[in-house]
Amino acid sequence: MRTLVQPGPAHPRRVESFGVRAETLTFSLAPGAALLDTATGPLVRAGWRGGTLSFTGGACDPFRYVMPGPPDDASHVAYFSAPREPRGITRIEQANATFGWHEGKPYLHCHAAWTESDGARRGGHILPGETIVMEPATVHAWGFSEVAIETAADPETNFTLFQPTGHSIPDPSAVIARVRPNEDITAAVEQIAAAHGIANGTIRGSLGSLIGAHFTNATIVPDNATEVLVRAGRVTHGTAMLDLLVVDGKGHVHEGVLTRGENPVCITCDLVLTRDEP
Repeated sequence: MRTLVQPGPAHPRRVESFGVRAETLTFSLAPGAALLDTATGPLVRAGWRGGTLSFTGGACDPFRYVMPGPPDDASHVAYFSAPREPRGITRIEQANATFGWHEGKPYLHCHAAWTESDGARRGGHILPGETIVMEPATVHAWGFSEVAIETAADPETNFTLFQPTGHSIPDPSAVIARVRPNEDITAAVEQIAAAHGIANGTIRGSLGSLIGAHFTNATIVPDNATEVLVRAGRVTHGTAMLDLLVVDGKGHVHEGVLTRGENPVCITCDLVLTRDEP
């Protein structure tokens, strides 16, 4: 498994996870509003301090995004492309986002795959405050009030990242977790589930970055940094399966089930795992 040497000291806890009581919301994105505002408004009104959301369909114009890219200097192991804004309406295939707070205001960390007006399928990191919803989409969200997700400086990666803080509750219905660099994401999900007594569960929303990607169909994405989102993920009798959309440095979208032990985190991964009903 490949690893990257981050610019700062490795944090001693490689996985942060908190058991929470999950609530659910379903709502529509409002046309004419910034994605940031229409996606976070209902979550703020529900009193959530953190959460995850997912939607398919809908369209945006203007639509602004960045892609994963090489670092500009030694201060990061990877960085972002310059912002891009394709002409015309962009149609969303799938988007996942982490909901939290940045400098006391609601914020989203959002990855997606989409089709631009020229028919090209691309993906990356949406800039939600600069992207306007033109056609509605139904959002499915899972959130909690016991644990806060807030941005904070991360010395290891030299980025400002979403980080959960708080205290676990007994018998949680869900877990919010952050996985740090160079940890295999499939093994990390199994570690998270075991730590909170979840033998069977479903990953909701969830996104992050990997060092390339290795799929079970033998496809390999060789990039140092890829943006990813979970299409489907489960823990069954303690064993995890992750089906991901993976965006490379050219904006190309790859998809498939990850190979165990071959998919380390690049910068961070945000995960929400809900306990299946017995």
